[in-house]
Amino acid sequence: MWDKDKKKKVLVINGSPKLNRSTTMSITNAFIEGLKEVSDCDIEIINVQSLNFKPCTGCLSCWGRTEGECVIKNDDISIVKEKILNADIIIESFPLFFFGMPGILKLFTDRLLSMMNTYRGHKPPEGNESFHGLRYFDNDKRFVVISSCAYTEVDRVYDSVKAQFDFICGKGCYTGIYVPQIKTLVDIKNENKLNRFLKKYIDAGKAFAINGFLDEDTLKQLSKPPFSEGAYKIFLDQFWQEEKNGK
Repeated sequence: MWDKDKKKKVLVINGSPKLNRSTTMSITNAFIEGLKEVSDCDIEIINVQSLNFKPCTGCLSCWGRTEGECVIKNDDISIVKEKILNADIIIESFPLFFFGMPGILKLFTDRLLSMMNTYRGHKPPEGNESFHGLRYFDNDKRFVVISSCAYTEVDRVYDSVKAQFDFICGKGCYTGIYVPQIKTLVDIKNENKLNRFLKKYIDAGKAFAINGFLDEDTLKQLSKPPFSEGAYKIFLDQFWQEEKNGK
């Protein structure tokens, strides 16, 4: 049962290699602002780029002899895993890189394999279940994915990202917010337009704090681009011409 009045531990995992220059984090910060307006929240932000961790070796010990524990101990993953387990809301924030998550975030995600149940030859589920099942399942925990891209819209370009999280979490068992064109909106430095655009993410954070989810109509509104297709093409032509000229 979602309790909007309970104090929430919110863990933000920033998967952008740009750290504090991430334009996706402008969306995430607006969403957090809405959360804090409604609920008493402790917010912690982890930058994956700043973590000390090694890639998964594929030894599968966490599915076998160590039962849920990674054999790599001398890095930051075990600390982050504990923070994930203790959080009420986990927000993963990242830009779309080549139709997927950034490489550094993929390496991080691979190291969380120990949080999934052991694969025993079963087929992918037909419903909304996780492919493996979560080893430390908590029905009250909420997982939010916030990602932005430079494309005109988010249809199809996020198919691979959605498929991965559907397998990990279960389809419909997480909240996915996918936002097009945000980098251009930030780059043109029109504060009034940017603030108007970000307000709907503040409102979404408020709604999420109250209900523990966002309905489909809200998610569609959150994925609407800030510019028309024609205007956006003009912005992009100008941007690439400036890039070509070294400006």
